[in-house]
Amino acid sequence: MAKAVLAVVGHFAPGADSDAMTASHALSALAALGQPTRLEIFRLLMRKEPAGLAAGTIADMIGCPHNTLSTHLGILARAGLIRGARDGRSIIYRADVEGMRALVGFLVTDCCEGHPELCDLQDALNLGACCGPAPKRKPRRK
Repeated sequence: MAKAVLAVVGHFAPGADSDAMTASHALSALAALGQPTRLEIFRLLMRKEPAGLAAGTIADMIGCPHNTLSTHLGILARAGLIRGARDGRSIIYRADVEGMRALVGFLVTDCCEGHPELCDLQDALNLGACCGPAPKRKPRRK
């Protein structure tokens, strides 16, 4: 009997009937980004938008063993920060830009009561370089 092949990596996100992000979803996304390797993966995929990268390429670029990378990708996907789609024999991962927008929107609405000027977010955006060069990592051992 042939096994079914999962073609798309899904994620935990706001329901189809609501665009509102919940606090539990925001916590999931923030926790996913709170780990250095996952943050590096997300930053790399943001820089590679919209083309994305194959899992093996990501592993090679950040120096992460494939089995560990698979765990990190799963956590990021369930948090709604990345998506994966099958392309032949590979799964191409892309940053979920809408997921990140929803997270930032939640934080602005929740923390700043919908007024980004209260938190000086415009200054932070002007001063910060989003997704700048990733830190140099040692090549992984084979």
